[in-house]
Amino acid sequence: MNVQSRMHALLRSSPLRYYFHLAKARLAGSPQSDESVILSQIVGRSPKTFLEFGFHPTEYNCIGLSEFRGLLVDGDATTVRLARSLLPKRIEVRQSFIDLDNIESLATHFPQLGVLSVDVDGNDYWFLQALLPVRPAVIVAEYNASFGLNPITVPYDHAFDRTAKHDSGWYHGASITALTNLCKKYGYKLVAVSSAGGNAFFLPNGSDMPGLEPAQSYRESALRNRWSGTTAKDQWDRIKYMTFVDVP
Repeated sequence: MNVQSRMHALLRSSPLRYYFHLAKARLAGSPQSDESVILSQIVGRSPKTFLEFGFHPTEYNCIGLSEFRGLLVDGDATTVRLARSLLPKRIEVRQSFIDLDNIESLATHFPQLGVLSVDVDGNDYWFLQALLPVRPAVIVAEYNASFGLNPITVPYDHAFDRTAKHDSGWYHGASITALTNLCKKYGYKLVAVSSAGGNAFFLPNGSDMPGLEPAQSYRESALRNRWSGTTAKDQWDRIKYMTFVDVP
């Protein structure tokens, strides 16, 4: 990791992070890219509920859904404490280290789910696979741009910690191809990718929006490239020897 990456990781793990987000919230929060704009265009008449795994108190994908009731879930105590002090009562915040044993109870929190967002930097593929039978109206899933278009995911590990798996922090989650292939099996199609790369959006096959292919939609992660001073190819060269599961 370069100096910028180390400083970023240090700030994220320090108490300063709490006060940074507190100040930021007073200026209004936002997603990391154009996720809110994309969601506003595709939610349509979906149930006004959302479930988001992995979030920052002022930067989460469903932040623009002001008429929706939501459940935000994260394992970080500081994130949850800050979110509870900032967010409206229509949004419940829960601290939980999710795994395949407890995720089902969270998936049924709402009788009908409008938007499902998964961004946990670890078992994303396996959690999405467990949640797809709930049939959310809209799916937002973070893909790992460092994996390129390879149809791969990391193996499931109930205690997954990307910083412990590889010192770069780039070994986690699944590629956009793997997530698209998974969603296809459940009747969903890829319809959008955030402009900064990293988040893919899926709708049921019956929706009016045209489907996209990963090869035409993939974008590198602008945030990761900027902080690390590398490209997706550089990142892949660092982690390609790790263990992967092929999911064609």
